[in-house]
Amino acid sequence: MNNIIVPIDFSKQSEFALKAAASLAKKHDSKILTVHMLELSDAIFSSTDNIQAQQAVFFLKAAEKKLTSFLNKEYLKDVSVTAIVKPYKVFDELNKIAQEYTADLVVMGSNGSDGFEELFVGSNAEKVVRSSEVPVLVIKKDLEHFKAQHFVFACDFEDESLAAFQRAKVFADMLSATMDLVYVNTPGDKFRSTSDLQNRIHHFMQKACSDLNVTIHNDYAIEKGILNYSDMVGADIIGIPTHGRKGISHFFMGSIGEDLANHAKIPVVTFKI
Repeated sequence: MNNIIVPIDFSKQSEFALKAAASLAKKHDSKILTVHMLELSDAIFSSTDNIQAQQAVFFLKAAEKKLTSFLNKEYLKDVSVTAIVKPYKVFDELNKIAQEYTADLVVMGSNGSDGFEELFVGSNAEKVVRSSEVPVLVIKKDLEHFKAQHFVFACDFEDESLAAFQRAKVFADMLSATMDLVYVNTPGDKFRSTSDLQNRIHHFMQKACSDLNVTIHNDYAIEKGILNYSDMVGADIIGIPTHGRKGISHFFMGSIGEDLANHAKIPVVTFKI
């Protein structure tokens, strides 16, 4: 793992993310790129008004100073940290930063029980999840020593999820984590017989060139099934695919991704389909 991006808004949630990123960086000799999104209009930068230009410079310098102060943490002393301040629109362009610095992971803070749209700064975090080509790790509480040893990846095992699975496999290998695959079978229209699911999974794993086993877990709802299964096997991180610009709420059907990010007690990492 080379570079880890951590968006910073100076909240306790972003510090939770920073601390988890620091733990990962120390284990994998990675660098951290902290990014603060400064809410300034493009008009300010393009304006010929000297006063507006001075104001923009003032806000940028103030944000850089605040970010430098925020990064004065004991747990960052042995970690290479680069501080970046960008205009507000960077939420949609965070993926460009990830590509520029060859980042392997984005780590973000979440308010958890307040709902996924409250993750980090309102709906901007969902924009990051939608556009990010690299995995996005959601942290909701202070983790003294972040670990990812038992990784549950929930999937529908349809062909469109192959890319997300491959990314999840790379992520698990990168962290030397045991990958535990699960399909949640629910009552109603989405119910499938064991033989139907075994055929689907066999077809999927052949295409993925993988011999990993998949557990079929029966439950009343997909999100509850993922949470219950993860708790049952003692997972310390949950992985789910996302449909990119269609939004995380389109994972499987309904708002499974949103509910997971909202209710999971352990970190959740998303992978773009």
